[in-house]
Amino acid sequence: MNYHIGIVEDDPNIQNIVSAYLKKEGFNVTLSETAEDAWEIWMNKPPDMWILDIMLPGMDGYEFCKKIRNESEVPIIIISAKDEEIDKILGLELGGDDYLTKPFSPRELVARVKRLFKRSVIVQEQKDMTQEKITVDHLVIDKNERRIFFNTDEFEVTTKEFDMLLILAENVNRAFSREELLIKIWGNNYFGSDRAVDDLVKRIRKKLPDLPLETVWGYGYRLRYEGEAE
Repeated sequence: MNYHIGIVEDDPNIQNIVSAYLKKEGFNVTLSETAEDAWEIWMNKPPDMWILDIMLPGMDGYEFCKKIRNESEVPIIIISAKDEEIDKILGLELGGDDYLTKPFSPRELVARVKRLFKRSVIVQEQKDMTQEKITVDHLVIDKNERRIFFNTDEFEVTTKEFDMLLILAENVNRAFSREELLIKIWGNNYFGSDRAVDDLVKRIRKKLPDLPLETVWGYGYRLRYEGEAE
């Protein structure tokens, strides 16, 4: 992926050096000397990361960082001649992801850019996982938090009730035999009767009486829905 990085720095020498190193690594770079100009860039073609100086004419870097954080979780690396601990803490508390004190090695900055992008990808993947949900009409299943919602109301379910609902919702309209459900939910080493499946269905129907959980007579069960699961 060709990441787009916005550099907000009023020193042309630092602009040129940082820009050259980043471009060499394949990044697209947009330069701005003021936070006001950078905000216009953000509104029109937002970068995937900001490299931000604190001491700027007009709006300072702290205020710009705060404004960006109100809009997005885009990574921000703060570069500053201020090396006091209080300045670093303030920059990080306002939403900066990293803080580099001038003078710095351009190679170190590039390494931090790459590390931050890598971390951002991992964080986004984790967010995507936690947001993984299946929707079948009025039924919503949050897979990662193992929560069940029906008609926007949350219902407490047991582990096996959840497992059955998930299997049926992931395979909407497919008929499962009692034996299939028994193996999928209880495992291959379960030697009890397949009546356990019927008892589990009864408990689910008692909790969710409007759920279109159909009996396939002489065979098993299916979750009926005319649309498609999301």
